[in-house]
Amino acid sequence: MKIVVVSDSHADVKSLKLIRERHLHDADLFIHCGDSQLMSNHPDIQGYLTVRGNCDLDQQYPLHRVEKLNHRETLFMTHGHQYDVKYSMQRLYYKALEVGASIVCYGHSHCIGAEMNEGILFLNPGSVVLPRNTKEKTYAIITAETDELEVIYLEVSTGDALIRQTFNR
Repeated sequence: MKIVVVSDSHADVKSLKLIRERHLHDADLFIHCGDSQLMSNHPDIQGYLTVRGNCDLDQQYPLHRVEKLNHRETLFMTHGHQYDVKYSMQRLYYKALEVGASIVCYGHSHCIGAEMNEGILFLNPGSVVLPRNTKEKTYAIITAETDELEVIYLEVSTGDALIRQTFNR
C-alpha cells in the first residue's frame, strides 16, 4: 500500500495538483493533514482524504479520521493542533492507542518527522509551502508492506527524494 501524505498547503493549489498528478498512477491513497485553506468542494482538494486544521474554515472537514485501510493497517489522521504536537507527542500517542492506529499522520508544526513508537508509525510530512525545519517544501510517501514501513520525504517541485527511512514493527 502506498500513501501520499501532504499537510499545511495553505491555499497552494499548484502544489496539490502537481503532487496528485505525479503519483496518480502508483498511489493507493492521498491524504491531507489539514490547513489546506480550501473549501471541501474545491476541485484541487478532491481526491485527498482531508481533515480540518486550525486555519481551515470549512466545517465539512472532520477534525480527525480513523480509516481501516486493510486487514493490517488502521490510519489515524489529524492536523495536530488539538493534541499540542508542537510541544509533546504524548496526547497523540494515547489517541493512537485508543483508536487502534498502526499509522498516525499529522501536521501543524510544518516540520518533517517520522518515528516508530511501540509499533505505531507517527509521521509529519512537513509543509508543501512553508517549511520550518528544512529549507525544502516537502511531502511524504508511506509504503506499507509486510513487517516494514518505508517513509520517503520528497521535495515538492522536483519530486526528488530527500530522506528515506525504513521502520520495522
